[in-house]
Amino acid sequence: MPPAWAAEACHECRLESIGQMSYKPRILPNVQPRDGPSLRRLNQQGDARVGPSLQRSVWLVVFPGFELLDLSGPLCAFNLATFAHGARYECSVVSAGGDLVNCSSGFAVMTKRAVRSRPPDTLVVVGSPHEESLRGNPETVKLIRSFAPKVRRVASVCTGSFLLAAAGVLDGRQATTHWRFAGRLRTSFPKVQVNDDNIFVRDGEVWTSAGITSGIDLALALIEDDFGAEMSKGTARDMVVYYRRRGGQSQFSTILELEPTSERIRHVLSFAQEHLSEALSVERLAEIAGISPRQFARIFLTETGDTPAHAIERLRAEAALPQIQDGFESMEVVARNVGFRDIERMRRAFIRIFGLPPQSLRRAARVNKS
Repeated sequence: MPPAWAAEACHECRLESIGQMSYKPRILPNVQPRDGPSLRRLNQQGDARVGPSLQRSVWLVVFPGFELLDLSGPLCAFNLATFAHGARYECSVVSAGGDLVNCSSGFAVMTKRAVRSRPPDTLVVVGSPHEESLRGNPETVKLIRSFAPKVRRVASVCTGSFLLAAAGVLDGRQATTHWRFAGRLRTSFPKVQVNDDNIFVRDGEVWTSAGITSGIDLALALIEDDFGAEMSKGTARDMVVYYRRRGGQSQFSTILELEPTSERIRHVLSFAQEHLSEALSVERLAEIAGISPRQFARIFLTETGDTPAHAIERLRAEAALPQIQDGFESMEVVARNVGFRDIERMRRAFIRIFGLPPQSLRRAARVNKS
């Protein structure tokens, strides 16, 4: 039997007629969040606030012909984070004109009209498989131009990046989109620095994600940014999805994965990241930490769940990955740049961490670019 909150949430959807469903976004209750330090206010406008004790309003912007999963995936993540894990999200499905808006699957979703008097904390623009999204729905582009400067954070799912680009939000920024349309985004908006190999890209407070289901990855990353990694991981477990996908399009951050609790170990990892081409023995890292090698190894394992040697290997692989995918340097040069002693050592590390050797990842990157 599903939990009570799941059954209750199901009543929010009602079948209007065959082939049409109207969804009324649920305004979630103010669940008491986990204890944590208050974060400083980043923006005084509207609901653009941060801090674990403050509620965040999220507008998910749709338009005629939008992709339903671009909306429902992130919406589910935000709802679960609130119901099951103590986040405080208030989600609204918004459109330029309000009222019912048809998605590409033929369902109609009830939306609210954007109100200028109270902009949200976060604006998330969904995508569409249709040409209108790629050209930039004029009313939606106007909405984005009006609200983007007033909110703390702007994001897009899939081809929603075309709408952000049309509104000028992505000018001079790195961004991604569905792999099938990455080339078109690059040629249509030359001011945008398109990264076509990432699940999502963050450039300041502008976030973009790749195709369709990557909207869930994006939402989990936003939850982590707001409330921490544990809440994001718990939400991912409830959704039965990966907390952070690995592979050629992974958003991979070793330091974030290790999550050291003390400033001493964080400092050591930052030092290692800046000196990867050098020898990084336990003795040297312990010297940076100001403690004995034995004590350092024990504290490091306790705080991160990993050994120093494995952590350094992951940092080196993470640094090598974009160089491998860019294809400008030989494998020998890349291995030397990041501190692997030889190509074979780098190859074994890549297979352990990414599941593929460097050569395969370079070939995949070339195929995507072509």
